[in-house]
Amino acid sequence: MSKAENDDENFGALPEPTPARDTSVVKPTGSPAPRAARFGEGAEGRGARRERGLSGPRTGFFQRTSQFLRDTRAEMRRVSWPTLIEVKNTTIITLIAVVFFSIYLFGVDRVWGFLIEKLRTLLGG
Repeated sequence: MSKAENDDENFGALPEPTPARDTSVVKPTGSPAPRAARFGEGAEGRGARRERGLSGPRTGFFQRTSQFLRDTRAEMRRVSWPTLIEVKNTTIITLIAVVFFSIYLFGVDRVWGFLIEKLRTLLGG
């Protein structure tokens, strides 16, 4: 059988499906379970809660608090702080914008107030 005949015979055939996967991420074996089980796995059809990666007893309050403070301090060191000139410039821009919009809104309010008052006098109110 020639290649053209073989292609004609397989034309209507569906391609083989690819094997199904959970996610597109490759999970290593022994990875912690998801935070919540699938719907209906808990008592009376409710979701069952499973904790992630708890292998031993929980650490104490003071240990967790000190770890949080260490992490916060390390994160604050990575922050890119603006210079004094940048702070002054953005403050000036903000103040100019506030003054501009307050004058604009004051003007619009006065114009609408004038128009409504004239309309009221025309209608005899």
